[in-house]
Amino acid sequence: MEHIGSIHHAFQKKEASSEGDDGKTSAVLALSSIPLVMTLGNSMLIPVLPTMEKQLSISSFQSSLIITVYSIVAILLIPVAGFLSDKLGRKAILIPSLIIAGVGGLVSGFAAWFMKDAYFMILIGRTLQGIGASGAAPIVIPLVGDMFKSEEKVSSSLGIIETANTLGKVLSPILGALLAAWIWFIPFFSFPIFCLAAILLVAFLVKAPKQEQKNKTTVKEYGTKLKKIFKDNGRWLYTTFIIGGVMMFVLFGVLFYLSSTLEDAYAVKDVKKGLYLAIPLGALCLTSFGTGMTIKKNKVLMKWLTFSGIVILGIAVVLTSFSDNLWYLISMFAVSGIGIGMALPCLDAMITEGIEKEQRGTITCLYSSMRFVGVALGPPIIAIVMKSYETPMFYGLAGLCAISALLSFFAIKPENDEGAPQGNPS
Repeated sequence: MEHIGSIHHAFQKKEASSEGDDGKTSAVLALSSIPLVMTLGNSMLIPVLPTMEKQLSISSFQSSLIITVYSIVAILLIPVAGFLSDKLGRKAILIPSLIIAGVGGLVSGFAAWFMKDAYFMILIGRTLQGIGASGAAPIVIPLVGDMFKSEEKVSSSLGIIETANTLGKVLSPILGALLAAWIWFIPFFSFPIFCLAAILLVAFLVKAPKQEQKNKTTVKEYGTKLKKIFKDNGRWLYTTFIIGGVMMFVLFGVLFYLSSTLEDAYAVKDVKKGLYLAIPLGALCLTSFGTGMTIKKNKVLMKWLTFSGIVILGIAVVLTSFSDNLWYLISMFAVSGIGIGMALPCLDAMITEGIEKEQRGTITCLYSSMRFVGVALGPPIIAIVMKSYETPMFYGLAGLCAISALLSFFAIKPENDEGAPQGNPS
């Protein structure tokens, strides 16, 4: 009887575990809607920028600021959102942030619809969207880390999150072009609808882990712990921050370049342009998903995939300057997408699994801030440089990749196949 009872108990335990995993799978899918929505809210505007320039009578640099202001605000506030999420809980920051982001979309949309000189109010709306973005997508990474004890499940789940982020980039140019073909400012109004969908998914499907408690540590104690983290882990943490920023700088820079070139040099517009832009982004998306499923908890593999992805990106960027043939350009950008897709899920996993839960929100949000720096700087810098220094521009981007590759090679040193990066006290 005792034997039968123990079997029954084990079965019940397994059944409960299975139900928990199913629930967490639904939660991961719900959380993946957030980076998808936030990416749509930003990248969806890229193919519409030339149209905005005509409708608002603004320069290409001014149009690039519509992308950049969103990112600059997010850069400044993401660390604050990360700290608050460590103190108050992840969901307490996520849902209000999604609401603010949705309101920002409405402000930009109504300004474009009713105001004669709408540019400034559109920037105000984009500022609100940036505030919302600071407490939305960056909080997803630490929340996934909180949900799973197994590093393997964390890595695969972060692969799904990164894939959703990239899927947003794939859909963005197509969806943005489709909506703008109807009325140019409709993309602004679509964003609040996407935010509402994400809010409902998070509210009903995502349950904060039982172990997630409000952090009662004082600000001074918290700062002391952060200093210790950077003292013990600074080499690989700073490297991860820099590489994440460079990846986003190159990605959004070449997307801006490709969008402008398709329209100016090849007269490719609207949905057709969106489909062309989706090709390199689709390569990035598929690679991100495959990388997330492959790396599991193998830190050595993460290091070498990161290094290899950066090298592939750098080579593809240099080769892009060799020809102005349309399909050659798109092919090289697709190879660039593969390189970025190899690196990003590895960076996400290393930085999430390498930091203790109590400070995970702040550290991962600092990493997200650096990624937003890349997003913010890419379009305006490329807009300035591409007109007079197109070929040197590609060599400059390749140089950034070379520096990033060297940093990943020398600064990220896992102790073994399943160990944390060297310097991590855990």
